Amino acid sequence: MGKAATFADKMAKSQQDFSKHCRECGESLQIIKLVTADKSEKTGAYRFKEKLVGICKCNENSIY
Repeated sequence: MGKAATFADKMAKSQQDFSKHCRECGESLQIIKLVTADKSEKTGAYRFKEKLVGICKCNENSIY
């Protein structure tokens, strides 16, 4: 059987920051889904590409 967690243990875990942080500025990253439309050279049809991207203050302008 496992050890029962005390209230203090639960509060300490809820106060931790589990988000990833930017290497340059240290801000926490906000993960968004970036969707781009690319035209195929072969068929001429549009294809949508989805990519998960982390955004912070230092790379916000380059992504938007």
